[in-house]
Amino acid sequence: MTDYQVIDPATEQVVETVALASPEEADAAVERASRAFRSWRDVAPGDRARLLRSFAETIDAHRDELAALEVRNAGHPIGQAYWEADNLRDVLHYYAGAPERPSGRQIPVAGGLDVTFAEPLGVVAVIVPWNFPMPILGWGLAPALAAGNTVIVKPAELTPLTALRIGELALAAGLPEGVVQVLPGAGPVAGRRLVDHPDVAKIVFTGSTRVGKEIMAACAPGVKRLTLELGGKSANIVFADADLERAAATAPGAVFDNAGQDCCARSRILVQRSVYDRFMELLEPAVRAVAVGDPRDAKTQMGPLISAAHREKVAGYVPDGAPVAFRGTAPEGPGFWFPPTVLATPDFATLPAWHEEVFGPVVTVAPFEDEAEAIRLANDTPYGLSGSIWTRDLGRGIRMARAVEAGNLSVNSHASVRYWTPFGGLKQSGLGRELGPDALAAFTDVKNVFIATEEEK
Repeated sequence: MTDYQVIDPATEQVVETVALASPEEADAAVERASRAFRSWRDVAPGDRARLLRSFAETIDAHRDELAALEVRNAGHPIGQAYWEADNLRDVLHYYAGAPERPSGRQIPVAGGLDVTFAEPLGVVAVIVPWNFPMPILGWGLAPALAAGNTVIVKPAELTPLTALRIGELALAAGLPEGVVQVLPGAGPVAGRRLVDHPDVAKIVFTGSTRVGKEIMAACAPGVKRLTLELGGKSANIVFADADLERAAATAPGAVFDNAGQDCCARSRILVQRSVYDRFMELLEPAVRAVAVGDPRDAKTQMGPLISAAHREKVAGYVPDGAPVAFRGTAPEGPGFWFPPTVLATPDFATLPAWHEEVFGPVVTVAPFEDEAEAIRLANDTPYGLSGSIWTRDLGRGIRMARAVEAGNLSVNSHASVRYWTPFGGLKQSGLGRELGPDALAAFTDVKNVFIATEEEK
């Protein structure tokens, strides 16, 4: 076991020192989860639902504490941190309705009765990223528990504090020992051991496409079940007939929320050429108005980046001489700050920021002529997670939504996530779906049973 110092990204001060788990401790966690699974899967559906509701209510009772903890650990603005705690609560409540509602099928067959059962998988490992520690934890945890699995949560090294507290609150809410465990640890150590462990039935991973591919390869020998939510390079497509004022006013939030550290960030803005200049005139004051600062201040809209190393990576996409059209402001002094930045050039396709996932507050704006070019530019990426389409033409909105290769699209909106609808990506943005009714199927296997009703002759 080694110790890790958790840093407040807004002050660069040490918040807490957390012990990182060894492979042996990961093995012990799996063994506890395996034992707990034998009884958890047999808990009556109504009782499992009541425990999940109790868990949700316990989270709600501690929302102030959890939000404050996320501000210190992840640098999220306090308003955003409250939304994240509330999202965890709401996702638990949503899936608390699941244990009593799933039903198998009765399929007509000759000579007997054929029925199906949705069987829980066993031990599920949920590997959580640092950008949204509470919501993404809940997206894997809640449906897995509802389906009858036990769960080991492996938070990111940078942001383990809310996960650790949530693990304590699960016990306080009445969940049995071993049903929910939080295992802080390094990805290549504790995370890799969970991926390799033969008694872990499923991995839920959110993070980079590079690491997702490594996990996918590691899961192959054991044919381990897998859900992946990976990178994105989403497009925000603005047509000439759109409400330009609204499209420009909302564009900063679509890319600069969470300091751009969001797989769904619309980090490529495509604007129809005939309104390009007008859109840029409207976009500039909206970008400059983004309030970047102390995440504890309720007026703050954007906080710092997560670490010094990540700030250096993001800065690499805006070197000296980069075609910066305009940028917002950021505090000076301690903290991993980076201002909202807009890049624009006729040679936009040569910019690394156009092709690569920056994962920071940097957006590139490009013109297009017509629907065909907008589709080509939007799909010119290995990713396919999210995106937005702005137009008053309903037919065009539907055509574009069908043509853009992304798992989650919004027309005249930037909403990517609702916990009662499916979420996930196409292409190299992921595998499988989280949230909504679809997620439960990802945590069960279908068992078919035939019962003979006629005597054999």
